[in-house]
Amino acid sequence: MSVRYSKHLPPIIFFSDLLLFNLAFIVAHYITFDTYRLQNPSVIFVLSVNIVWGMISLMSKSFRVNRPLVLSDNINRLLLTLIYHLLIVFGIIYLFKVRDISRSEVIISYSLFFFLLFLQRSSLFFFLDYYRSKGYNHRQILIFGDEEIAARLVKSFSQHPEYGYDLADFISEQQLADMPEEILIEHILDKKPDEIFICYKLMNSELLKRLIRFGDENFIKIKVVSDLILSNNYAQLVNYDNVPVLHITSHPEISLKIRFLKRSFDIIFASVAIVLGAPLFIVLYFITKVTSHGPAFFKQERIGRNQKPFYIFKFRSMYIDAERNGPQLSKHNDSRITEWGLFMRKTRLDELPQFWNVLKGEMSIVGPRPERQHFIEKIVKENPNYKKLLRLKPGLTSLGQVHYGYAQNVDEMRDRMRIDLIYFQNINLQADLNIIFKTVGVMIQRKGK
Repeated sequence: MSVRYSKHLPPIIFFSDLLLFNLAFIVAHYITFDTYRLQNPSVIFVLSVNIVWGMISLMSKSFRVNRPLVLSDNINRLLLTLIYHLLIVFGIIYLFKVRDISRSEVIISYSLFFFLLFLQRSSLFFFLDYYRSKGYNHRQILIFGDEEIAARLVKSFSQHPEYGYDLADFISEQQLADMPEEILIEHILDKKPDEIFICYKLMNSELLKRLIRFGDENFIKIKVVSDLILSNNYAQLVNYDNVPVLHITSHPEISLKIRFLKRSFDIIFASVAIVLGAPLFIVLYFITKVTSHGPAFFKQERIGRNQKPFYIFKFRSMYIDAERNGPQLSKHNDSRITEWGLFMRKTRLDELPQFWNVLKGEMSIVGPRPERQHFIEKIVKENPNYKKLLRLKPGLTSLGQVHYGYAQNVDEMRDRMRIDLIYFQNINLQADLNIIFKTVGVMIQRKGK
């Protein structure tokens, strides 16, 4: 086998994560208490959470870097590890009544830790992509089986040098059929591959079993490639006893892990926003009350996930009875919008009460904007793809909302929907954070409409 240094990468990342964790805790301690010196309870607490982090990290394998490199998958695994660790830490604080640990110090340290981890993984993935694209840290591979499937695989590898694969040899199905097993084994050992890709249409099951056993004995990864071309469809492997079955759909299935991460993030983000934003909410409430006649809050029925209706809350930005003539969308220079309401809409401050919808589980921080049934029927009539968005929880902000703002007609709603469908196909925490940052930019620059 060829000598590679990538086997040393997981332990380096593992101990690097521990180092960043302690760095984050020390910086948070200094921010909170204006000193680097830890008191005795803090030292014991730090030792405990280090041990807990090591155990959870080993179980989740968040330090492992797989090929091909997918940063979002690694970040999602990291965040899940971080959330589990945080839950255990708060459990320790609550159960053992640890009163000498500052809650704000813990929150600051974890926020800083995640930020440092994100920078570390992003830098690492960028370096590995660049390093492998230059021909280093490559793995030798053998490809067996169908020539057409093998050609597609080789083309994919050639288009993505950052995968870091070099083809050592290809053996066709006919050659496999004519080659005695001893000769085949000798040939494999001579080529010293790191991985073997088996491209099949009709694969000999007994030969496959022997190759898998041989791979296990010689530390060679065996990967099976089917003859399917999935295009933009999405596949999930489901095992029925000893029968592997691909479940294929035209849309990505949202895993339990992603749903858990999004919901945990929603609860934490909305709780912090409501607590820290309470003074701002009070100010917005009184200004809305005194600048125009009517209630400060406005509620309206919208359609949520799986077409379930719910009431959305906003600070009122229009005069009362603005829709006495039926459902209408806002437009440029809309006379129904109050002067104060126009400011709130441009800064998106009118949407802040929806953090309550988020806590109730009716909405998410990021997701397609919820619409009324009246307009949904119009959109679906022109583009049935809108129904895909109803599989998601609606969001306080969205990719379409950032780029398009409030729609003034059904055509603009349909265009905004196309942008939200892009998000639907790439749901991950990194995308959510990017959308949140862009939303803050819109609020600061008063670009909402």
